[in-house]
Amino acid sequence: MDALKSIKISDDKIEIVNQLLLPHTIEYVAIDTIQQAHHAIKSMMIRGAPAIGALAVLSVATSLSAAIKATPPPDFLASPLALEAYLVPELDYLYTARPTAVNLAQQKQPDSDAAIAIAKDLIAEATLIGGEDKAQNITMSKLGGDWLHKRIGGSGKYLNVLTVCNTGSLATSGYGTALGFITYLHEQGLLEKAYYTQTAPYHQGSRLTALELHTLAIPSTMICDTMVGSLFQHKPIHAVVVGADRIARNGDTANKIGTYNAAVLAARHKIAFIVVAPTSTVDLSIADGSGIPIEHRPPLEACLVRGALHPPTYDASGKKVQAQVLLTPSAVGETEGGVYNPSFDVTPAELITAIVTEKYVAVKRDGEASFDLVREAKEAE
Repeated sequence: MDALKSIKISDDKIEIVNQLLLPHTIEYVAIDTIQQAHHAIKSMMIRGAPAIGALAVLSVATSLSAAIKATPPPDFLASPLALEAYLVPELDYLYTARPTAVNLAQQKQPDSDAAIAIAKDLIAEATLIGGEDKAQNITMSKLGGDWLHKRIGGSGKYLNVLTVCNTGSLATSGYGTALGFITYLHEQGLLEKAYYTQTAPYHQGSRLTALELHTLAIPSTMICDTMVGSLFQHKPIHAVVVGADRIARNGDTANKIGTYNAAVLAARHKIAFIVVAPTSTVDLSIADGSGIPIEHRPPLEACLVRGALHPPTYDASGKKVQAQVLLTPSAVGETEGGVYNPSFDVTPAELITAIVTEKYVAVKRDGEASFDLVREAKEAE
């Protein structure tokens, strides 16, 4: 069975799979405006830094495509300055949906002296994003998988790895980053088992990673977030492999909440901790993790759980009936300070063994506690 696609594109039409309904209901939602894209990102109907960046740019491209076809054309196509005055607020607005993810901000601006030519360049670049993203994911998965296999000892080694959150096709334009790494190991016959955390409070692991691993028939075991230490004590784990929402130039990495916990425990057990992400996730303008903005989700979200009724109940169309349930006393989510709910944490570079991108596998030099990703970028040119 093929992996699910987070985004479908046909002509000027964009559809995304509503990840809030997964794994029990597969429903694609049309995204016709920049405002709808913002809502989809903010509400987490779509998530994962690469997928967020792709949807944001595609929504802008669709808006520009409609503008070019309009008669008469809108005023913002009258000049490059007018186009810039239109685009910058729209991009800034999209960026506010999930401020920790940096991929959107990394999209380059084409150089041209005509507004319509610039708009067409942006549209052309947006249509390439999906294919480029998937190709990059395959490349970095091979780079990282081969690096880990060699590090562990080469032929005859069957690897057990742990991952956090969801970093597969649902979080990208295809194949995945950390989950792509796991998929590559499986395809090469090098994987014994993938372990994954539930990743509360949104349960991206138990809902989305579980769905992708089972769809791809990859041997896997789910654990609760609090079971990581026990897993390391009782199972031979060769690596923790995670994605990233933003990486500072020293290697400090913001990723889904719970990643830092896993990194601390991995260091205690001398287990390799590997970050897998495209270079668009590396923000060289930020010196270290203290400069990465951390999104805090609404308190109530940490008090809720959603899913299908059990035993299964079906509606008139044959779909499983889903529900959202409050786990806590009502006052918990309604009281100021009653819930601490950051969406991400920052793992210090000193706890990271390697950072894998489509261009390089970065490791720290002997005696250094951090990475030099500026140097890595230059050496990869």
